[in-house]
Formats: sequence, structure tokens, C-alpha cells
Amino acid sequence: MDKNTTIAFVLIGVILVVWLYINAPEPKPVTAGAGQDTTLVHNNTSKKSPKKIAQKVVKQTPPVKEKVKDKVSTEQAGEFVSTNKPEKIITIENDKVLLEMTSKGARIKKYYLKKYKTWYHNEIKDTSDFYANHVQLINYSKNGGDFNIVFLSKSGQLINTANLDFTPSLSGYRYKIGKSDTLTLAFEFKTTDNKIIRKIFTFYGDRYDSKIDVELENMEDVISSFRYDVVWGNGINFVEKNSVDEANYAVATIYSGGENTTVNAKDEKEKTVKDMNGKIDWLALTNKYFAVILSQDKVSADGGALVEGTFKKNVPGKGERKYYSASLKVPFNNGKIQKNTFHLFIGPLKYDLLKSYGKGFQSIIDFGSIFGLKFILRPITEYILLPLFTFLHRFIPNYGFVIIVFSLIIKFALYPFTKQSYKSMKKMQLLQPKITELKEKYKGDQQRIQKETMKLYKTYGVNPAGGCLPMVFQMPILFALFEFFKVAIQIRQEPFIWWITNLSAPDVIATLPFKIPIFNISEISGLAVLLGVTMFFQQKMSIKDPSQKAMVYFMPILFTFMFMGFSSGLNLYYFLFNLFSIVQQYSINKSKKDSVLVPVKNAENKKPGFMARMMEAAEKQAQAQKKAQNKKRR
Repeated sequence: MDKNTTIAFVLIGVILVVWLYINAPEPKPVTAGAGQDTTLVHNNTSKKSPKKIAQKVVKQTPPVKEKVKDKVSTEQAGEFVSTNKPEKIITIENDKVLLEMTSKGARIKKYYLKKYKTWYHNEIKDTSDFYANHVQLINYSKNGGDFNIVFLSKSGQLINTANLDFTPSLSGYRYKIGKSDTLTLAFEFKTTDNKIIRKIFTFYGDRYDSKIDVELENMEDVISSFRYDVVWGNGINFVEKNSVDEANYAVATIYSGGENTTVNAKDEKEKTVKDMNGKIDWLALTNKYFAVILSQDKVSADGGALVEGTFKKNVPGKGERKYYSASLKVPFNNGKIQKNTFHLFIGPLKYDLLKSYGKGFQSIIDFGSIFGLKFILRPITEYILLPLFTFLHRFIPNYGFVIIVFSLIIKFALYPFTKQSYKSMKKMQLLQPKITELKEKYKGDQQRIQKETMKLYKTYGVNPAGGCLPMVFQMPILFALFEFFKVAIQIRQEPFIWWITNLSAPDVIATLPFKIPIFNISEISGLAVLLGVTMFFQQKMSIKDPSQKAMVYFMPILFTFMFMGFSSGLNLYYFLFNLFSIVQQYSINKSKKDSVLVPVKNAENKKPGFMARMMEAAEKQAQAQKKAQNKKRR
């Protein structure tokens, strides 16, 4: 490996280190408390005929009645005020979720995903405790639930349905929906003079989304400004152990006209606000692996959206947090009756699932970028990496073994690039003694050394950039893989073998009693160490110049510490990729082909390559500068 190739590798390494540093997760997150839910659950189920509305009570059990001590807002008046009526909670379950609806505000109080466990579920002895073991996505502790109607009255008072007591249409306390069934639950608030606010929820047996109809009757002399807002006020619950890493992915998105507008709260000192008017297709609030998406059936040019984000660096007992309030502005026609239909998705960030809705929901999945350019990485992940990963899992149930096969396939796909790179480096190694001779022969005359070196390259058909250019072509794929494994919900809490119990988290094999300076880490990852070892052998096989010996040790150590905080799935991939690269490089180095430098026929007649032209231009410029200096001296 010559000086130019080494400089190229160092520059690529610097770019990688800077990029890794920017994308590196916090190594030691603040652990959120593993709270427990006290709601009583019964396992009774009932079967209903397909495609019919499920109205039958599965099991009526007296609920735990909670008196909500909401204070009457000074901005509210008349009958649109809070009361101290007992809160009624209705539990609804289907194949995907278990949720709780509350009569206080006709809101969703809790929302559990049945297929996704909490990060601390292995620490819970009682495996039958559904509530403690499964992910819950509503920030109910902040304001008691979500999905509110807000409007300004004609007397200038702000009315929020979160404070109103609604009457549910169903008398039972628990319902289970069959796979092909639906359940309709209506909540109604009615004043003495027959002003009605109605929320009608329709839940499906095998889906994460629900339909919500908002009906307003006789409200034309109450609502002002020809508008009301549908508000999701408490964001989405954080559910991962590493709160800092999760906060990096916590954003709000406004989708309009086929384009995403992302709102990312980063400033702890002031609120981040985005106010848009016009046609808004949907709003989304996301954490690392899950999302809340609110869309509407009829999009109006008189509509709009408002998102407000708050960033908290250190919430006691929770760590880093981001809270978003998002609202859709809905035109009010000032008539006797108005009905608007909305759709609410609360579930996992699975690409195929989100894409199936046909509304562009999949665009909220963050597949990363290179220096802010998302259009480079996203197509690689969407059309190559993700389909291949999904295809392999159809035949291989364990995602760890999927990653092994996946890395082998990617290695074969990149084989032409890496082969050319290794062959070029091999030629450079063979040419190194001749270059050393030139340096000794023309010692002190740098221009002559460069000129004679370029002649050597031309004579033996060696491209000095041949070792690094193939690597540059691989970079978008390697960066895309890096980002893909960071956000792939497929590997969330998936075990592999031995000490690797969660492919989406670091595989910690030891914890130091202190933090390593500069890197600020105390947890040692087994796969990161193995990755560093394979990188050391790669460097040992590539670098033969004694003056560059430090690189053999520096880069592996640096990358070992950099990868300590990354997921074991990502580290497993790069460890295997390095291992396969070592085998490939060893076979090429041992090959007798190209083991002897042979002058290229008609080398003088060949056009100089890009690097040769650059060197010639630099030499001419240096000569011109030298002549100019000589003239000045005269």
C-alpha cells in the first residue's frame, strides 16, 4: 500500500469516524422505571359471525372506578365543563392490541401491542402479567389519555373535550373482537339544550388502525372561527431502555402533497413549533420503533396542521424525552350537523404494513442519510436490503442466522469491487520496493520522485487509486446497511445464540467500574471486540509499509470503541463481513496470478489515467510557481 492509497484510506476512515460519531448512540442510557398496571383482566372470549358488529359483552366485571380530579378551566363556561363523575373504562381486545377507552373525554387511555414486549420483560417473574410485559404507547400519565376535540366558542372561550364526561353506547366493561369482526363504540356528550358532540370508534379484529367519526349537532351557535381541531396532545410513549437513542428518532411528521415536513424538538430552552395551512393528508408521531398516525378521509384546502415539540434533557426517573402535540385543523361548515371521518394507526414501524395503507405512511421510517442526503440511502434500503432481509426470514426463523446469510450475499454482491480493490493493493505492494529505490535515488527531489513514480505506474499498469475507488463505490451500501440495522424492528428483542439475547441492543459481556475516557463507555460488547480483531487482521494483510505500521493498530482500536454502543445485530453483520473479507483477501494474496509485476504492452501509447493527469497537472503548476519565484529573485 503506497502513500497515496494510505492517505485515501485515512480520509475515508476520518469520514467514517465523523459519521459514526454523529450517529453513535449514548452508551449508558437512563433506565426508565418498569411500572405495573393494576387493571383486572379476564381471559373469557366469545365468537361472533364474520363481518358483523360485535356488540355482545364478553365478560362484565365491575371496573376500578377512578375519580378524575380535573379542575374546571377558567376558559370554559356553561355546560362544557368538567365534573367529578366516576370514570368508566372499557377494555377492547383484538388479535393485535389491547386498549382501554375512558368516558372522561371519550379518549384512548392505554394501548398495548400484543406482539411486542417491554425491554424489561425478562426481569418480571410473573410472565402472566400482560400489562407489565407488553409495550404501551399512550402517555396516559401525563393527561389521562388522547384524541381530543378542541374549539373556540363564540364567547371567546377555549373548549376541550378532554374535560367533558361522555356517555358510552355499550354497557359492558370488556370486549374481545374476532379476527373478521368489528366493534363500534360511540361516546356522546349532550347538553340540556341538545348540543351534541359524538365520537364513534370502529375497531377491527386483525388491524392496528381504527376509524373514528366525529359528529357535531346543533353546534353552529357555539363553535366560532369556522374551525375545530382534532388534537393528539401527549405524543407517543417511550418504550426502549436507551432513552437517549430513542429520543434521536422521536419526531413529528406532517404529510402534505406527497412530501414530509419533519418537526424535531432539539432545543430544551424553547418549544419547537410548525404551523401549516392547506391540505394535510396526515400527521405522525414516532419513537424509534412505533408510531401514532392520524389521517382524515376528506382533505380540505381550508384545513391545516399544528405541531408543537418539547425537548427534556433529563426527566427524573425517565431520562431524555421529547413530547409532541399535534392537531389537524378541520373546517366547520356552521350547519346543524357535521360529520368528519378520521383514521388512527397506533402500531409498529413495519415498512410493508405501513405501505399497505396506500397513503405514504412508510415514508416516516428513517433509513438514514449521508450528510443530510436521504435520496442516496433510501432506495438502497427500500428496494434491495429490506426485501432481501424479509425474503430470507421466510426460510430462516432466527434473525441471527438471517444476518449471517444476509452478510454472505452482500459480500458476494460486492465481490467485483472488493476483488479489484485487493488486486490493486497487491500490485501496489509488489511495486513498493521499486518506489523505495526511486526515493533513495532521487532523495530530496520530490518532483522527480513523483514523475518517476507515475512512470512506474504507467509501465506496469497500476492505478494508484485502484485500491480505494472500489471502496468509495461500496460506501452507500455500507452506510445503508449501518442505518438499516439501527431501525429494523424485525430484530427488536430477537435472540441469537450464546450471550447474544437481543439483536437490537449491545451484547454486553462485561461492565467496567469506570468510563473509558473520550469514548465515555463502561460496557464492553463482545461482538465489537471480535469486530476489532477481524479489522486488525485485515489491516495486517493490507499494510506492508513499515512507516504505516501504526495504522494496523490505530484503526481497529478506534472502531472497536466506536462500535461498543451499537446493536449486536449491526456488530454481528460487520464482524461477519470482515471475516469474509479476510478469507477473500487471503485467497487473492495466495493466488499465483498477478504475483509478478509484468510491464504492460504499448504502455507509452495508452492515455494517462485520472490520477496520472492530476499528478501531471500538479507538477506543471509546481514548475510554474518555481519559475515565477526565480523571476522575482532576479
